[in-house]
Parts: sequence; C-alpha cells; structure tokens
Amino acid sequence: MDSKIQSIPVVPPMIRFHDVTKQFGTKTAVSHLNLEVRAGELFAFLGPNGAGKTTSIKMICGLLKPTSGTVEIGGHQAGSLQARNCLAYVPDQPFLYDKLTGREFLNFVTQMRGMDKVHSQIKIAEMIRLFEIEGFLDELCEGYSQGMKQRLVFASALVHEPSVLVVDEPFVGLDPRSARIVKQMFVDQTRRGVAVLMSIHLLSIAESLADRIGIIHQGKMIATGTLSELRGKEEFNGSLEDLFLELTGGDELLQHTIKNSQPSND
Repeated sequence: MDSKIQSIPVVPPMIRFHDVTKQFGTKTAVSHLNLEVRAGELFAFLGPNGAGKTTSIKMICGLLKPTSGTVEIGGHQAGSLQARNCLAYVPDQPFLYDKLTGREFLNFVTQMRGMDKVHSQIKIAEMIRLFEIEGFLDELCEGYSQGMKQRLVFASALVHEPSVLVVDEPFVGLDPRSARIVKQMFVDQTRRGVAVLMSIHLLSIAESLADRIGIIHQGKMIATGTLSELRGKEEFNGSLEDLFLELTGGDELLQHTIKNSQPSND
C-alpha cells in the first residue's frame, strides 16, 4: 500500500523584519535587524533608551520606511492598505479627541475602519465590557485619567479584531486595576491567535507575560529567545533584569551614574 506523506503547512510570521537598516543621515538607528513574531505569540521588545525600539515600531506601522531591507505585516509590505487593515498600534502616549466622549470616539474609529454599523455596535459593546469603561464612556475625553485614556485607546485599537497588535510602553501611568485589565487582555489576545509585539521597560512584566524576548542595543538585536533560552545561551541564572543589564552594560552605566552623583570630598 502506498503511503502518503502529508506536509505540515508552514505558517508565515505575522511580523517580519528581514535585514532591516534605518539611517537618519549619518546616524544608524537600526542595523540589519532580523525578527519574526508569529500568530498567538507575545514578543517583548526590550532595550535601553535610544536602542532603536521606537524606530522599529514606526517601521512596522508604516510611519517610517527602512533604508534597506523589508518589513512585512501578515505577509504584506508594512504601510500598505492590507498591512494596516490587520494591524493595531497603541503608542506610549494615548491620543484622543478631547471634545468627544469615549463612546463618540469609538464610533468614530469604527467608521474610519469602514466597519458595518451593526457589527461595529456589537464590537463596541464587547470592548466596553472587556475594558470596563462603561462608567466614564459618556464623559468628554478631556477629563479622563491616564488609566481611563489607556483603556479607551486599547478598546479602539481592538474593535476591528486585528491579527497583529503592536504596543509601546502599555503600562505607563496605569493604576493597578487598569494594569491588571491590560495584562489579561494580552493573554486573551494571544489565545485567540493575535501576534503581539510589546515594547516595554518594566522587565518584571515582560518576564511574566512574554513567550519570547528580544533585546536590542545600539540598533542591533543582541539576543532573542525564551527566557530559559537566553539564560542558557549566556550561561546566566539570574532574573531578566540582571540578564538585561549584563547584556547591555547597564550595571556599568548605573555604577557610573552613582559615582558621578556622589558629593566630592575635595
């Protein structure tokens, strides 16, 4: 009897950087970056200030174009209509229209996305429950706290059911309740197959939530993998914070800062 070998389909990455370099004049912000994030994966993007994280995120969103190399979202060139349709982006500073209520803002977003009116109301109701925003949804956005703004921005980002979610420092200024809601949202989104790339400075959160971690330093990706893989490669048994400081020279920088801040005995 002839046996048939069934090939397992290879699932393409939802976010893909292929040998990407971005230069601003003579300054190289990102150098030969290769990165893949797949469906259902939460990838934590770590690096010191100025390492190239925000530049990379802007290339994902099509706000910047690579000097060389390619960036693809869901198999489409970053910045294309197809890429934008499957992408949600939440910046570190949430932007809202102050003179709109939260409900009006959500309706505005669904209209801009071209969503069917009936379906959009179903999704808005779902987002209201998910992010617990009913209590302030009909107030003007100008009166919102940081946590209220962040929850509304996440609701607006997810209302069109994106397959890729990119977030930049999502926990800045959040109260414990809002932070817990956002953490659970990340878990829920990856469970339903969304590819999540999260740029974050809070290493304890990255350690607890991320499936894989990437550390970028001076524009170059210096380490990628699960936490256990990173520890094995570096023969390191400490926390993610300790490993991060070891790889980026953070301990030396910290000691230098402390030394220079101490009063002189002269």
